[in-house]
Amino acid sequence: MNTSILVKIAKLLKVTPQSTLRGTLATLPVKVAMPAVMLVGGVAGTAALTYSISGTTSGFTASIQNDTNTAASGTLLMQEQNVGATVTCLSTTGTGSVIGTNSATCSTINKFGGSTTMVPGTAVVTTATIRNTGTVSAATFTLTPGTCTQSANGSVNGTATDLCAKMQILIQQGTTTVFTGTLATLANHAAFSLGSLAPSTSSTFTYTVTLDATAGNTYQGLAASLPLTYTFNS
Repeated sequence: MNTSILVKIAKLLKVTPQSTLRGTLATLPVKVAMPAVMLVGGVAGTAALTYSISGTTSGFTASIQNDTNTAASGTLLMQEQNVGATVTCLSTTGTGSVIGTNSATCSTINKFGGSTTMVPGTAVVTTATIRNTGTVSAATFTLTPGTCTQSANGSVNGTATDLCAKMQILIQQGTTTVFTGTLATLANHAAFSLGSLAPSTSSTFTYTVTLDATAGNTYQGLAASLPLTYTFNS
């Protein structure tokens, strides 16, 4: 190859501005310019490849992905049954599959026995069981009495207006006395603490209602009613 051509090629390899490179190539014969262009391109490509390889960071890695991260709420549910478990009431609605407000009224379990033929000194005993059918514990378990109301029992009635004060009641949780006194005293009493109740456990209550032995004829044909509300809190 001609010495002057080699000199020009050498100059090409040192040229960096694009305009100068084009100008120099323009002065070369075609047979010389093409190999020169190829030589310059090859050198530049080799340099780029070398930089790419040397510029890549490599090393060991390790990782863990947790794909079962979940959180769910439990249930706090109440079930009430009479003695013999022939009647069941639930805090849920429907068949028990819908929680809703989780507060229900049970009109089929009469804790005072529902007798309509009591006489002075007569005692009526009723038993009911409260069960936690949920999955979480009831940290607090309470009984809250409502207002005692008097009404007529039948078409022939006495003139007394204080039957609630003549009805004695004893409420027991197992063998522990929760309350003893008259319905008038029990009415609107502050909530009674009944401890706690773990899931799948129950507590049995006994209610003994007695018409006072001093009740006279004016108390005939009368009825007393008082709602009792049991509540779980987690």
